This record gives sequence, C-alpha cells and structure tokens, in this order.
Amino acid sequence: MLSRRQLLASTVAAGAAAALPKFALAQTTAAAQLNAFFDAYMARQLRRSPTNATSLGIDKGDLAWTKFHLGDFSLESVADAKVDTAQALAQLRSIPRAQLSGMDVVNYDTVEFSLATQDEANRAFDYGGGGAGAPYVISQLTGSYQDVPDFLDTQHTIETKADADAYLSRLEDFGRGLDDELEIAQHDVALGVVPPDFIIDKALVQMKAFADAAPETSPLVQSVVRRTKEKNIEGDYAGQARAIYLEKVLPALRRQVGFMEYLRPRAVHDAGIWRLPEGDAYYAASLKQYTTTTRSPEEIHQTGLDLLSSLGAQADKLMRKAGYTRGTVGERFAQMYADPRQHYPNTDAGKEQLIEDLNAKIKAIMPRLAPYFTTLPTDPLVIRRVPKAIEAGAPGGYYNQASLDGSRPATYWINLIDTADQPKFALPTLTYHEGIPGHHLQLSLQNQSGDLPLIRKSLWFSGYGEGWALYAEQLAVEMGMYDHDPVGHIGMLHDAMFRATRLVVDTGMHAKRWSREQALKFYMDNIGDNEGGATREIERYVVWPGQACSYMLGKLEWLRLREKAEAALGPKFDIRKFHEAGLMSGPVPLTVLERVIDNYIASAKA
Repeated sequence: MLSRRQLLASTVAAGAAAALPKFALAQTTAAAQLNAFFDAYMARQLRRSPTNATSLGIDKGDLAWTKFHLGDFSLESVADAKVDTAQALAQLRSIPRAQLSGMDVVNYDTVEFSLATQDEANRAFDYGGGGAGAPYVISQLTGSYQDVPDFLDTQHTIETKADADAYLSRLEDFGRGLDDELEIAQHDVALGVVPPDFIIDKALVQMKAFADAAPETSPLVQSVVRRTKEKNIEGDYAGQARAIYLEKVLPALRRQVGFMEYLRPRAVHDAGIWRLPEGDAYYAASLKQYTTTTRSPEEIHQTGLDLLSSLGAQADKLMRKAGYTRGTVGERFAQMYADPRQHYPNTDAGKEQLIEDLNAKIKAIMPRLAPYFTTLPTDPLVIRRVPKAIEAGAPGGYYNQASLDGSRPATYWINLIDTADQPKFALPTLTYHEGIPGHHLQLSLQNQSGDLPLIRKSLWFSGYGEGWALYAEQLAVEMGMYDHDPVGHIGMLHDAMFRATRLVVDTGMHAKRWSREQALKFYMDNIGDNEGGATREIERYVVWPGQACSYMLGKLEWLRLREKAEAALGPKFDIRKFHEAGLMSGPVPLTVLERVIDNYIASAKA
C-alpha cells in the first residue's frame, strides 16, 4: 500500500508535466515530494516499531515480516531514533510549503509539529527513552511488562500457523526487550531519574504478580494455546511458549523486579518531576507535547480553579433537584459514590451486567447521531474488562481503535477492579467519552478517511483526541441523552469537574511542588471519588506529566472553534459540516485544528 501510493504520486507528477503550466507543476512537485517523504518516513518507522503495523492492521503482504518482531528497545536504538527524527525534520522543511494547498498544508503542518516537538525534547533531555511526557521507563503504567502481554493477546491476531509462529517469535523478542529496557532504566538512574517510592511499590505489586504466576497460567502462554486450539492449528504451542517464557521472559522480568527492589530504598516520596534533571523544562515540554499548546502551568492551574467554580455551581443546581442538598458539592458527590443504589455488585455477575448495560447505552445513542454527523462510524465496538493483571494501575477506562482492514474491532476497556469505582451515575458519560460520540466515532472516521496518508492515521495528538472525547461528553447532553436521566447529567458534570481538577493537581504536583497527598486531598475534596480510584488517577499523573491536562484544554478549544464558526457563519453554520471538517481532517495539533476550521468557514462562506 505504501509503495503503491508513492508510485501513484510520482506517476501523476511525471505524466502531467508536459501539460501543466509552470506554477501548477511546482505545486504538483511539492505535493509529490511531501507524499514521497511521508511514505519513506513511515517505512522507516515500521522497521523501527513493527508493532505499529499490527496496531494499524497492515502486518500482511509486504509487511508480513513485521508480525514476527516487537522492535528494538535498546539505548542504541533510542539514539538512532533521535538522529532519524532530526534528519526527517530537516528533509520535511526542505519541501516548499508555500507551494502546497488544501489538505497537503494540513498534513505538512501536522507532521512538522510532531517532528519538531519530538526533536526539541530529544535535544533537551537524555532520559525516559527519548522525548518528553514519560520520564520513568518502568512504572505502574509504563514498561513492556505492562504493554506487551496485552498487545500480544488483543492485537496480535492468530488465524494461521504463521501467525502462531510469529507470536512465539515476538515472545522471544519480549525477553530481549525487557533487558534492553532495563539498560535504559539503569542509564536514567545514573542521571538521577528515579520514580517516587509509591510508584515503585505499585509497579512491584504488578510485576511480582506477573513473575510469580505459574507458566501454565501466564496470559502469555495461555493466549497462544487458547487461540491455536480455537483455530485448529497443529503444533506444540503450549510447550514452545512455556519454554520461551521460562528461558527468556521470566529471567528478564525477574531482573527488572530485582532492579526495582534495589531502587526502592533510594527513592524519595516527592511526586513532581521538578526534582528531575531540567525538571521544569521537562514539564513544559511534556505539556506542549500532550496539549499541543504553549500555555504555562500557572495559566493552566488557574483555568482549572475557575472551571471548578463554574461547573460546581451547575452541579449544585442539579443535585438540589435530585435531593442531594447537604454539604459541599464534593461531599455530595461522595454521598452519591457511597449510595448502594449506585453500585453494581462487585462480583463477576455484577460486572457482566455492567458491561451489558454499557452496550445498551451505545445502542441507544446511535439513532441520535444523524442531526450532528454527516459520516457515521462503521467499525464495530467491543466493550471489555481491563485485564486483571494490570487493573491495579490502569485508568478507569480507555480505548483501542480498530485495525485499518477491519480484522480487529475497536475495544472500549473499563477497569472493574472494584465496581465501587464505577458508580452508575458516572457510567453514561464515560461510555460517551470512550465510545460514541467520543473516541470510537472520532477514530472510526479517521480510519474511514481515505484521503489521509498512513502517517497521519498513525499519529495521535492528545489535545485533539482527548479534547474531542470530552467535548463529546457535552455533546451527549445536547443530543438529549440526559433528558430523562438527571442523575446521569450530574455524572456528566462530575466528569467535567474531574478534568478541571486534573488541571489543578497535575500542575500542582509538577510545577507547584504539591505532594501526592496534597493532590489526593484536593482531588477527593472537590469531586468526592473514593480513595482507591482517586489514588490510581493521581499516580497516573505522576508518571505521565502533562497528559491529564490535554482533555480539558482540548475540549475548550473545540468549543471555542465551534463558537468562532457559529459567529462567522450565522445561519450558514451547520454543526454536521463543522464536525465533518474537524474529524475527517484526522488528528492534528490544536493550532492546526484552527486552520482546518478556518478553511471550513471560508468554504461555507463561499
């Protein structure tokens, strides 16, 4: 597919040369250069990170080899990637942007922002495996011990014997990757980059549970055994997987456990990254990477405080109507959390019923999409529990998009470690965020956008994507999903306040030097969540500095641009076309999103 598009671009340029005037030829040449650059760069990225081909669903045909590899996690590979990013940025900037038009400009600006932001962070920081946004290579949320088992089970498809053999090959890669990752962590520790003590504690709980499991019960072994049996694929995959696990994976994992145990007495309790080398600059780079803005921590902090005040006033009115009248808004949220009527039983049967009810909510919203969207999602959506092995550190919910070829459905994962963390009043808005009209709709439309180059479909900008999903929560209110569910509407405002609280506690810990406990108290006081769920959230922000700020800042930008379009177009404004313009352009930095909407406004005026 990549080579076919590159061939098409060069063929069009060559075939049209004699007939086009000089200016038009220059435009075509610049566009051809751009697409050739995209294809060449994407090919290098797939060689470096072959798991991306699997995630995209293109690990077939000429790219079938990628299915046998996880990639190179070594320090040498990190250094090579930094050089490649710098060279790619220089090459992209050599293409005459002024000779591009339409979506080519959007594509150029989007990739240029991504490369420039990465290169800037690469040059400034020498820890975290490159770039910014995740300073600790191994934590309760980062590290291949977290990612690879789930990836192999849910994204590496097994339909043939070759697929099963590829699984075993990747299992061997996993053992090497754990040791390469350990080398990076040791390098970082020598620079003074050590996770806080409570992060190491949480990671060790998960790592030891993984390492202490009998090989036969390991998800890594069970996955290939179960799926080869389902497909009637012959071979001793149980024996082979068990041998690789015992000889390659388990010793490497235990080496990581030993290293984290060695670090534990040397760790401090400070939550923020201000204490790391160039910590303030690292936080600024992380905020830029995740939010795709240059807003300061102080400005973000104040935005969160202001929003908590205004959203809290809205929640107060709805709570009084629903009979919750005593205490602060945060205390009343805590009362709702404690209300047994708001809880599913914390049993397997209760959790199955919860997932069944979430599916019903997705089904109920589908008929309401047409007045708001021109293009509707076609990818199927599956709702599943977060795997038990990682639920202790995982977020409350997250989403994996479908493969481009449709062979793997999209998945909305919900953390059911304790159903008390997922009260009924908060579940509708979580589902609209992760499912429809949130992540699933946005990423399905991205998959369906045939004009986007593959590199654009592989990029993710948290300000855009998480901002859309949070905007989608409010859109569900406009679509009437809470007309007969006032308690659910309170839940929607709770989650909006949750994202506002994130602005305060993230900047509080990383810029204002708040402690973990100070952040946890502020969080619980304002939105009433129980301590278990609140702790997982706060500790998430510790290891992904800046990421939690992308949600609300992105939503505010979507709302601002919608208001801008409405003011500019008046009666010509069509919300379906606004959404179409913003979504079918694919993920972009928020600065580029404004250009996309400006183009929509100009087109609608014309």
